[in-house]
Amino acid sequence: MLLKRFLTGTALAVTAMSAQAAELKFANFTPPFHTINASVIETLNEAVSSATGGELTVRGYHGGELGAGPAEQYVRVVQGVADMAWGLPGYTSSQFPKTMIAELPTTLTLDQPGYEALWNAYSELESEFPRTKPLALWTSEPNIFIMKDHEIRTPEDLSGLKVRVAGSTSADVAEALGATPVQMPINQVYNAMQTGLIDGVITGASTLSDFKLDEVANSYTLGANLGRLVFYTVMTQSTFDNLPEEHRAAIEEASGMPLSQSAEDAWNATADAALQAAREAGDNTIVELSEDEAQAFNDAVAEVTEAYVERVGGQAAYDAMQNAGGEGS
Repeated sequence: MLLKRFLTGTALAVTAMSAQAAELKFANFTPPFHTINASVIETLNEAVSSATGGELTVRGYHGGELGAGPAEQYVRVVQGVADMAWGLPGYTSSQFPKTMIAELPTTLTLDQPGYEALWNAYSELESEFPRTKPLALWTSEPNIFIMKDHEIRTPEDLSGLKVRVAGSTSADVAEALGATPVQMPINQVYNAMQTGLIDGVITGASTLSDFKLDEVANSYTLGANLGRLVFYTVMTQSTFDNLPEEHRAAIEEASGMPLSQSAEDAWNATADAALQAAREAGDNTIVELSEDEAQAFNDAVAEVTEAYVERVGGQAAYDAMQNAGGEGS
């Protein structure tokens, strides 16, 4: 009888511990060496695990293990296939019309922190993230031209070229510059550039290492304000709401501005290292535009930003992004 009571008590204790412990599934459509892993997934796991004594953890499921396709990441969180995921609003542009303002040329200066701008405008953007809790919002490093066998020094150099873009806003930019935009996920760009389906891409230099585009590109143009990419990490709202109070508090503490800055700083560091490697390789053309040369590109795309902001009724969001610089919201 004593043994039975002991075993029963032990089983109840184990059951109670199991009920307290929780692992949150983080869907990652990229390989584990991608910048997102260390800067967001592992950072988030370390923070919440430490704060909860290991009762709450975050596990990355990499390479599309929870479902392939970068554009479907948000839906997977809403449907509960994953508890968390990261993605690009540009892949489903129509859902994020005001969030996409941060991607446009001249919304942000080349050295302005994008995560501050996004959180400062969050009250205008919140409705674009239904049924989820945004944990991080950030931007990439400023976009550059990454080309194969084409040197871009003036807008005219883009005439007739096929350039990959991430979403509708960057497509407008490409068209304003005379290029033909081709929209596709970033993980398809390597093959598309290698086979000549596209001539290049407008994106950040971090892709040179994160997606190995340095192996197929050989010309890079820096200095024009071509906008950036926007990223999110979201969590299923119902999953968050059903966690114990101390677990919710741990996630709140670890997310928001700190996690967003971790991601953006990492993107910038990856981009800087990738560009340095491209310079040192000796077989690439690096075009660094002068101020006057860069202005020609800025002038060509200026109306794109103005027209888009007006079309989506985003003046308040645009102003908040431009006026960011404090603690944000």
